[in-house]
Amino acid sequence: MKNYENMDPSEIRELIRKQTITGPTAGMSKGFTQANLVILKKEYAFDFLLFCQRNPKPCPLLDVTEPGSFIPGKMAKDADIRMDIPKYRIYEDGIYTKEVNEITEYWKDDMVGFLLGCSFTFETPLMDSGIPIRHIEENCNVPMYKTNIPCEKAGIFEGPTVVSMRPMKPEDAIRAIQITTRFPAVHGSPIHIGDPGQIGITDISKPDFGDSVTIKEGEIPVFWACGVTPQAAAIQSKPSIMITHAPGHMFISDVKDEEFSIL
Repeated sequence: MKNYENMDPSEIRELIRKQTITGPTAGMSKGFTQANLVILKKEYAFDFLLFCQRNPKPCPLLDVTEPGSFIPGKMAKDADIRMDIPKYRIYEDGIYTKEVNEITEYWKDDMVGFLLGCSFTFETPLMDSGIPIRHIEENCNVPMYKTNIPCEKAGIFEGPTVVSMRPMKPEDAIRAIQITTRFPAVHGSPIHIGDPGQIGITDISKPDFGDSVTIKEGEIPVFWACGVTPQAAAIQSKPSIMITHAPGHMFISDVKDEEFSIL
């Protein structure tokens, strides 16, 4: 990776707007909060807000834009959620139709943007504690899986919880629980450790989103609730249009990680 980890978030966003950066954002702007994105028409906004409230583990809400506004003022005052993410996904009537680098042509004046906490945020404190993060080591996207854990329904929205996975030594997993518990706004502590079959994952080498990573001998998989959950909900709930980040391609905010730490 180019020296993106030490760049200011506004510099990273500028490179994303220019489409110089088009890949996953893990490890970029170290120390600054990254976020998942969901954009919906205003008619669906209350239902989705309620969905986030009822499912705070996978959908921890960080910011909501005014209808028609593409500026996430709480997270970055000079940002534009239409252009500041490397890749977006378009879901139409529950069908994933395309992936694009910017969404200005899809933006409508009745749209509302939601930024949700992302587990990339707590990876810096994990690495600072000497816990290796495999997808960063292997320069790929974090593996993500649909589970058999249902979200609580809200309005039209329902679907399975999606999880991200990081393999760790058991002693590192214990430390990771202690560290990530301090970050409830970005998914908090893991929701499952160990046997993936217990949460409905039949083949850990075949993630539903992202890339497969190496699980070394003596390591166990550790699973966190993931902000890709709304994309699974879009497929099941079928709003006329939902625009999201592409998994692993996040919004990088101007807010420091520690602002979301409760200790």
